[in-house]
Amino acid sequence: MIKKNNAPIRRDNTTKTNATGKTGVKNKRKSPKKPFVKRQDPKVTPIAEGNIRIIPLGGVEEVGQNMTVVEYGDDILVFDCGFQFVSEETPGIDYIIPNTKYLEQNKHKIRALIITHGHLDHIAAIPYIIHEIGNPPIYAGNIATLLIKKRMTEFPHLAEIDIKTVKPKEKLRLGKLGIKFFEVAHSIPDSMGVSVETPHGNIVISGDYKLEHVNEVPTQKEYDNWGEIGKDNNLLFISDSTNAEMQGFSIPEKYIQSNIEEIIKNASGRLIIGAFASQFHRLISIIEMAEKYNKKVVLEGRSIKTNLEIAKIAGLLIPKEGTLIQAKDMNQFPPDRILVLATGAQGEEFAALMRMANKKHKFIQLNKRDTVVLSSSVVPGNEISVRKLMDNLYRHDLKIIHYKVSDIHSGGHGRQGELMWAAKMVGAKYFMPSYGNHSMLKVHAQAAKENGIVKEENIVVPDNGSIIEIQEKGTVMKIIKEKAPSNVIMVDGFSIGDMQEVVIRDRQTLAQDGIFVVIATIDLKTGKLRKSPDIISRGFVYLRESQEMLQQSRNLVKKTVEDDAKGMKPIDFDIIKKDITDNIGRFLLKKTDKRPIVIPVVLGV
Repeated sequence: MIKKNNAPIRRDNTTKTNATGKTGVKNKRKSPKKPFVKRQDPKVTPIAEGNIRIIPLGGVEEVGQNMTVVEYGDDILVFDCGFQFVSEETPGIDYIIPNTKYLEQNKHKIRALIITHGHLDHIAAIPYIIHEIGNPPIYAGNIATLLIKKRMTEFPHLAEIDIKTVKPKEKLRLGKLGIKFFEVAHSIPDSMGVSVETPHGNIVISGDYKLEHVNEVPTQKEYDNWGEIGKDNNLLFISDSTNAEMQGFSIPEKYIQSNIEEIIKNASGRLIIGAFASQFHRLISIIEMAEKYNKKVVLEGRSIKTNLEIAKIAGLLIPKEGTLIQAKDMNQFPPDRILVLATGAQGEEFAALMRMANKKHKFIQLNKRDTVVLSSSVVPGNEISVRKLMDNLYRHDLKIIHYKVSDIHSGGHGRQGELMWAAKMVGAKYFMPSYGNHSMLKVHAQAAKENGIVKEENIVVPDNGSIIEIQEKGTVMKIIKEKAPSNVIMVDGFSIGDMQEVVIRDRQTLAQDGIFVVIATIDLKTGKLRKSPDIISRGFVYLRESQEMLQQSRNLVKKTVEDDAKGMKPIDFDIIKKDITDNIGRFLLKKTDKRPIVIPVVLGV
């Protein structure tokens, strides 16, 4: 559907399946000049009077794509609006965003979009979603506000958003719901949890968090923040589960920074530090340490430059004049005075670190005097790319320090000990783990039960689209039978749409088994082939070494076409193409143990 505000094109592709299970895509790419009718999704039964409805639209079957809905009466509050980075399972897709059809159907009830913090898995989908849900006001902390505004500049065609900056302990009244913000420790400044005040008790949403602690004893600041929330009548606690599978407490960030400082202090050559651009506190502390030891800092990577520019605007980073230099000016200083802060510690192909490792960086050529610090853990799914990065780095005979050999990284998510402490402080009647894969949620739920935090019958582990209702004045919580639309929405180039299982499956098949195109020309009068079928193959077999199989394929196509066309008046091309797909598919599987996509092209002359 084309939006009047020229928002990104949204699409709903429909598919046509033949008897073989092979499918073709209709309307694969919609022209911006031709609006089309969107498929109507069934509406969920309206919420009953007095009930509270909680719907996770993303973030409970994956890490990322976070969005949670709280609904009461005529009011809906939406929490976070992030995307999920894609994997090998979704080739060619840029990223995945939450399905907002439930919100689109109820946009008249949406009072606000509330952002817990500024990481991409909580804010990056805003340009694709905000106008679809009625462009409600956005409430966010200072850093998140700056990051959202920066991201919106990449979408100049969109209507202006209404964003308001809020602080911890601030209270708002949105419709009949009250909300208050509380500070949480995370790897980005201005991270907050939110407590939603309802007539039956509060819904406490943690956002991403960990605890500041000394030897696994939370600081007084944590006792004050969480203790203040714990004084309320808390009905439900929705808590971060990302590190729930890890026992104990996370490594304090101060300890990590101390170890990194020792490395910076003692570096005898150039120091290249690869880090997450989202780790604001760490990036800022590294620059401050570099100044302490009279080093020059080179920033390499767009996201690091962007985030540190935001930090300067927010007043969190005030570098001394001359601290930050360009890569092209590095040779003006001794190697031991150079610190490079770079993106790409996850082995991203075009990121700064990989370009250095592959000798493709314009200004930085690595040598054996360099030390590379990978100040990040390996994100699940990136193991191969990180190994490739390390292999290529080691070809320069340099030294690598990573989290497995030194405590130089701690994530922004609390481990099980921290999560249990926070849950006990909140003291809610009901508990819902969130922000993680299903296994993480299940482990978190089990820990809450085994530690006596909450009774088993008061725990719910949802899927995306699950509708959790708190009924009978807060005495009953359950997942109802209906679900909000939750099929995956993907951003593919400039268009947005439902996950096309056919398209993704075909892309995977093309990558694994290739394509086999058969072109046959039929004499419409006789039903015979005019000539031997042409065959085009890509990514399947090497044709020059498979002549016997190709000739057998041609013979099979000839027999299939002529058997089908015999006595057929008029010739039904759909039947012929279906049978070619069936017969050739089975033949190639038998011969090669592969299932290439078979595309028959049948012409009548």
